[in-house]
Amino acid sequence: MEIIELNHEILQGTGSYCLRSKPKSQGYINKNKWLNDQFEEGLKYVKLLENGKQVGFIEYTASESSSRVVYAENYLIIHCLWVSVTGKGYGTKLIDKCLEDARNMGKHGVVVLTNSETSWTPSKEIFLKNNFLMIDQAPYNFELLVHKFHEAPDPYFPTDWDERVERFEQLTIIRSFQCPYVDIATSNFLEAASQLGIQANIIEINNRDELMRLSPTPYGIFSAVFKGELITFHRLTVHSVRKKLKLLIDKHLVSNQRG
Repeated sequence: MEIIELNHEILQGTGSYCLRSKPKSQGYINKNKWLNDQFEEGLKYVKLLENGKQVGFIEYTASESSSRVVYAENYLIIHCLWVSVTGKGYGTKLIDKCLEDARNMGKHGVVVLTNSETSWTPSKEIFLKNNFLMIDQAPYNFELLVHKFHEAPDPYFPTDWDERVERFEQLTIIRSFQCPYVDIATSNFLEAASQLGIQANIIEINNRDELMRLSPTPYGIFSAVFKGELITFHRLTVHSVRKKLKLLIDKHLVSNQRG
């Protein structure tokens, strides 16, 4: 087993973990460009190898430059944790690496966002086993877990989620490129919207201030909203998108007729 921390040179040689089977895809290219930019902000991307084969990774950064909509001053925030080989403690080894870095940096602790309804966030169970505690919740089944090293202010979510969603009447996609699958998720939405004759607007999140102000969920990297409602915060198939959009259109049509 070997743990490798990526930098500009290693990234160029080996690439990132997700979507690595399609290195020429736009999503993969966007992810690697995003990583190169974020390395300058202190982001850590650590891969775990077993006999030279990639079997997992963890990505984390300071809360002040994180892609998660969380208030957590002087904490590290884990974006992603993934292992393809289970039962060997690899997930815990990667978490331990993050905790060690946080201690060495003088942080209060480490924070992670989970959601039991999707695989787009890390699983809550492995963090509970590693002495993380749930301290906050947000709509759409988001949970905030923390591992603190000492007495310190608790991280927390914003509370204005309803207002964030209700401001969007037009079909709008809010995204960044922290995840390589964002490009696929966007394409599926645009295709489904086109089939229904709906014009979609795309908002690119370019900095932390925009993220904290605009994102309609704590996840931060991808959201689709329409007629003041959240459609999803993760990738859907074209068929699923079309179905959800059609249901929402019909719902508002009936509501307007009653009104």
